[in-house]
Amino acid sequence: MKTDYEALAANAAALTDGVRHLIANLANISALIYETLEDINWAGFYLLEDDTLVLGPFQGKPACVEIAWGRGVCGTAACRDKPVVVKDVHEFAGHIACDSASRSEIVIPLHKHGRVWGVLDIDSPLVGRFDTEDCEGLMLTAQAVERIL
Repeated sequence: MKTDYEALAANAAALTDGVRHLIANLANISALIYETLEDINWAGFYLLEDDTLVLGPFQGKPACVEIAWGRGVCGTAACRDKPVVVKDVHEFAGHIACDSASRSEIVIPLHKHGRVWGVLDIDSPLVGRFDTEDCEGLMLTAQAVERIL
């Protein structure tokens, strides 16, 4: 079954409408993503502090607390300022394995005032779980997140 990404983005916007608390909003959006997407085992945010991505609100197993700029899938997406879709994390040079069950990953950069502010990170235990349609769809949710930053 394909995900209705327009509905996901609309639900994220509705969930945060009028709520001023950023961490609460990010926590609710990560829960929404985790409950909406099939075949994922982690969904959450890393927030940029200086040259380091720091773990933010998420759903799933405990995760790496800090990721250096340009390292791993998250750091690469932030550094390149472009979404990164990894079919098989075992084939991604420099992948940081926070959960050994994760096999594929998608990371979407988030922006505030035109600069990378953090990333939306989603992992799956299935190889090839994410494709171009997922990337384009999750960019809609990322835009909903950016409106509350």
